[in-house]
Amino acid sequence: MTTQEKERQNQEYNEYVKQVTPTHSLWANMAKAFLVGGIICCLGQVILNVAGNQGLDKQTAGSWCSMILVLCSVVLTGLNLYPSIAKWGGAGALVPITGFANSVAAPAVEFQKEGQVFGIGCKIFTIAGPVILYGIFTSWVLGLGYWIGKLIGIF
Repeated sequence: MTTQEKERQNQEYNEYVKQVTPTHSLWANMAKAFLVGGIICCLGQVILNVAGNQGLDKQTAGSWCSMILVLCSVVLTGLNLYPSIAKWGGAGALVPITGFANSVAAPAVEFQKEGQVFGIGCKIFTIAGPVILYGIFTSWVLGLGYWIGKLIGIF
């Protein structure tokens, strides 16, 4: 293969890659994320307000809000609707508590055909497991650092 053929082949390949690579608008993606995240947060605020109007204290209302948002996320994941919302809304759907619930429920739905133990039981924390592990580990390390700091008089 000559140098000219290689250059032509590379140019054709680069043109092909340019054609098939999806283009994204940063501003549109940010607007979608803001909209979806805002809707989720507004829904949470409505739940908090309704729970507060029913006579629940702030902490109990917050617990109910979290439980209801997680339930909605899991139900939407089970109905295969949340992935579409997350695809359209990006980080706006994946960052709040609903995104975490989706990351736990999605493997359970995907691997349910493999059975309760080897499917759902083994795979349910495939995505969320590392988040939980490193979250607990980091809080333990920071707590240990804080405790040592208290002992030596830094804090």
